[in-house]
Amino acid sequence: MAKIGYLCVGTNDFDKATAFYTALLGEIGGKPLMPTPAGLIYRLSEGAMLMVTRPHDGAPATFGNGTMIAIQVDQKDQVSALHAKALELGGTCEGQPGPRGAFGDFAYFRDLDGNKLAVYYSARM
Repeated sequence: MAKIGYLCVGTNDFDKATAFYTALLGEIGGKPLMPTPAGLIYRLSEGAMLMVTRPHDGAPATFGNGTMIAIQVDQKDQVSALHAKALELGGTCEGQPGPRGAFGDFAYFRDLDGNKLAVYYSARM
């Protein structure tokens, strides 16, 4: 069975980015798993891992328009809590926590490098 193993977000300030993700993902039990020559891989309780990395080609990290990483949480209240934590850590709001149609509760934010993330809870997924 094939599945997504990990996702990468690029950074131009590795120390700030790893501090952001260590604190943010720590709120939902995530933790640094393994350093790599260019980055640091984080493990959540299940699913794909997340790697914060310096671009391999040495060029500046940029974010993609339309690119987003979504983190599914186990409890509805974690959507608001994780969104608030991201903003506390210096992230920017891209969409307040709340219901999005029949899909569940979602919130959107950008990390310190402009990468867009979503956090969501859905009883249906």
